[in-house]
Amino acid sequence: MASNVGVIGGGTMGIGIAYVFAVAGATTTVVEPDDARMATLRAEVEQAAAGGVARGKLAAETAAALRERIGHVTSAEQLPGGLDLVVETVPESRELKRSVLVAAESRGPAVLASNTSALSIDDLASALAAPERFLGLHFFNPVWSIPVVEVVRGAATSDETLEAALSAVAGIGKQTAVVRDVPGFATSRLDVVAALEAIRMVESGVGEPAEIDRAIQLAYRHPVGPLRLSDIVGLDVRLHIARNLERALGPQFTPPQLLIEKVEAGELGRKTGRGFYDWDRSA
Repeated sequence: MASNVGVIGGGTMGIGIAYVFAVAGATTTVVEPDDARMATLRAEVEQAAAGGVARGKLAAETAAALRERIGHVTSAEQLPGGLDLVVETVPESRELKRSVLVAAESRGPAVLASNTSALSIDDLASALAAPERFLGLHFFNPVWSIPVVEVVRGAATSDETLEAALSAVAGIGKQTAVVRDVPGFATSRLDVVAALEAIRMVESGVGEPAEIDRAIQLAYRHPVGPLRLSDIVGLDVRLHIARNLERALGPQFTPPQLLIEKVEAGELGRKTGRGFYDWDRSA
């Protein structure tokens, strides 16, 4: 169990990761330079907690304690020293992640992790002084309800780091799937294949997004369809991952022209209000 945790980035994934550790009792420090985004994080944490209480999944006392358990700093250099775990969850930019990880490492955490869904753990580790303390912890959205974390072991990751990471994930009530550092790991490769094929179906007129999603959900018991999930993840993120996998693994990951056009038009999904669904109309 990780008792003192840092989360770098207050976006969608950072919100969820901070929430699950704080609910489990960890003192959690969020690194977020934007005060407005931090206010959004606190509001969404409170909303998620209220929902948990209403469904009988979360004690009211635990919900009330979350505001005190979640602290805020504006840079990785301001994190408390010697944390049990620091999870980086900034946008999928190699340069940004490497710089943030170097700054976080200077605070001496026992375990340093990236929430990347596609970038190479070994490449990110090459910027670090102690790569043996580093690995990938790939959470899924929404973090509070998806029961698994993909643990990506790099070439330099020590046995001690892996065991500490597995213990930290178990401490928040989630299961793990341990994989090697290969392009797309396991889950991103499978997820992107489904998403790209669904986009090609829309592109070729097979059906409307909601119909394709409904077929997948009902036939294969997926909680959300690949097109709605792409909107939630962000179509720009989908495109970035697809292009990385195309370079690494071949043309089966070539992004459809429809995806490229939507990103160029600024239709990125839920975060912009429109993607394959119209989120302003509560799709």
